[in-house]
Amino acid sequence: MRFLWRLAKVKRDEAGELKVQKLENGAATYDSVLKIRSNRMPVVTFVINRVSFGRRMELAKRVREISQRVEFLEAGNQLQEKIEANLLRHEVEATYLRWALVRIEGLTIDGEPATAESLIDRGPEELAHEIVTAIKGQCGLSEDERKN
Repeated sequence: MRFLWRLAKVKRDEAGELKVQKLENGAATYDSVLKIRSNRMPVVTFVINRVSFGRRMELAKRVREISQRVEFLEAGNQLQEKIEANLLRHEVEATYLRWALVRIEGLTIDGEPATAESLIDRGPEELAHEIVTAIKGQCGLSEDERKN
């Protein structure tokens, strides 16, 4: 006789919430997205893609060149180089948003549902930073890597 509790696995997801993986016909299910409630704006939830092998390679390709340029400019002593490095750091964060943000629920920007592009262009900066932090946490980046 099989008990129902043996048909599911209970774990905590990256947001600390309990996640039940139901077994269907002996196979585990997997959600490729993660839904997170914002700490900055509690009525807002955002959905990000979970990291997979292929998506991690895609992201690495997108940010590799920019990150190398940031490191080069940060090593310089001139103010213009520091400003350029800061600008490129923001471009890397925008790349993370475009790469992983699936949708934002509970937020409109200028009367339209929020998207990654509208959040980058006209949205609340603190929410954008919160989402980028969640994405980097999902990627398992170290604190030094998160700074880029």
